[in-house]
Amino acid sequence: MLVPIAQAQDAMPVQIEIRSPRLGETIRNKTDMAPLAGLAIAGARPTSFDLVVVIDVSGSTAYPSGIDVDGDGVLGETQRSPIASSPETPNSDPEDSVLAAEIAAAKALLDGLDPARVHIGVVSFSGEVDPVTQRRLARGDDALLEQGLTPDYTAVRRALEAVLLRGPNGGTNMQAGVKLALRELAGLPGAVSRPRPQAKKVILFLTDGKPSLPFGLANVEDKEDMLAAIDAAQLAKVAGVTMNVYGLGPSAIDYPVAATEMAKATGGLYTPVRTPGDIVALLSGVSFANVEDVVAVNLTLMEWAGPNDILLAPDGSFQGFVPVRAGMNRIRVSALASDGSRGSTEFDLNFAQQGMTDLELSAERDRIRQRNKEIQLRLERERQNAFRKQERERVLEIGVDKPEDAKKPAP
Repeated sequence: MLVPIAQAQDAMPVQIEIRSPRLGETIRNKTDMAPLAGLAIAGARPTSFDLVVVIDVSGSTAYPSGIDVDGDGVLGETQRSPIASSPETPNSDPEDSVLAAEIAAAKALLDGLDPARVHIGVVSFSGEVDPVTQRRLARGDDALLEQGLTPDYTAVRRALEAVLLRGPNGGTNMQAGVKLALRELAGLPGAVSRPRPQAKKVILFLTDGKPSLPFGLANVEDKEDMLAAIDAAQLAKVAGVTMNVYGLGPSAIDYPVAATEMAKATGGLYTPVRTPGDIVALLSGVSFANVEDVVAVNLTLMEWAGPNDILLAPDGSFQGFVPVRAGMNRIRVSALASDGSRGSTEFDLNFAQQGMTDLELSAERDRIRQRNKEIQLRLERERQNAFRKQERERVLEIGVDKPEDAKKPAP
């Protein structure tokens, strides 16, 4: 059931579709919690998405991500030789690299999406460099289409594994990555994908660096490379593509111009991730459906679902549990959109409780552990959102101060 909600002034309407339980269905469970699933739609935005994940595979992504990505109990570290002339070992555990974290994050993202609604493509980018001149070699492509848009998430996972297997190499040609993703999303000449006309077009762009190609030296951020990346994002905007950019590593905090302006040009978000490995948790929490949160309350009991009992996926779909009692329960589900508008819908849920076996008790404990993991993810998201707010306020303050500074007489 798709229920339109009255909108706030100057805000777009919100709609909520309850997919489970079905109308008139009796829900049976071993605990006094009833499963709930549905879809939240902000305004007139489409309910389907064509999404390309663009992954930086430049040489610097060989360095440690800061977390134990492969879960082997050993944290990868950069090892430097006591002899100054000897080369360093970028990573003692390559499976904990920035690239490994990017791949793990993309896989985690897939787990929360509905392939019927979200078609996924994968692009990798770097840039082959002459070791003598440190300039781009004209041969080959600086961006590769690893997987065209598809609802086959198994194929997407295979493509991600292939990227990881090849490993990091080369410079950072952001322009090439954006243009190739745009070709597939817009169905331009040479595209192998079949983008859907009514689907919202989104790029999730992961990078640990600043553009160093195609024009300048591979180890320097040249102005021409920066402008080339921003120009590519402007083309994406014209095509109706939104780009969310994730900057990985300590330099991501220092206002990297290209990454931030690329996101801004398309109406997307730039998210700095100081510890690159944190992208694994953050990417699964991103919203590209303009829905920020979904909550549920049992009006019969006046009890709310816990803050992490309802899990919101990036595409606006949600699932979780709401507290209930035996018999009929009146449930309200509410959604918050990115533009500040709110909506809710109510329905009756008939619940019948059953006994619980030891095996089922064990499964319930596993569910609680998973929920605690989601709590940590949400806390990390809130920390990132707070940082973005602080940065916006700081930029505004700088903008206000500058005219006053200009009025001061020269010493």
